[in-house]
Amino acid sequence: MNIFIAGLSFKVNDADLANFFEEYGTVRSAKVITDRQTGKSKGYGFVEIDDEEVANQAIAELNGAEYDGRTLSVSEARAKEERPRREYRDGGNRGGYNRNRY
Repeated sequence: MNIFIAGLSFKVNDADLANFFEEYGTVRSAKVITDRQTGKSKGYGFVEIDDEEVANQAIAELNGAEYDGRTLSVSEARAKEERPRREYRDGGNRGGYNRNRY
């Protein structure tokens, strides 16, 4: 099961997050989400635990818990929603050279 954790301290890294959840069972992966440009934590992350019963226990016990001075929000992760793709036709109004004008 994939677990979503919000409210993480900006000092928490992947290893810290994995260690925090190891108390409940074997953690397959732990990932703190970071900003692409700065590399700094965004304050949330994901943990994968194979055993669904153990994962549900971790969610129940850790939701609202305090970790590194911050209150966590822990829940089952939802699937990422598909965003509709924009269609660009004839170059649109994106600037640049338009062959059809001249």
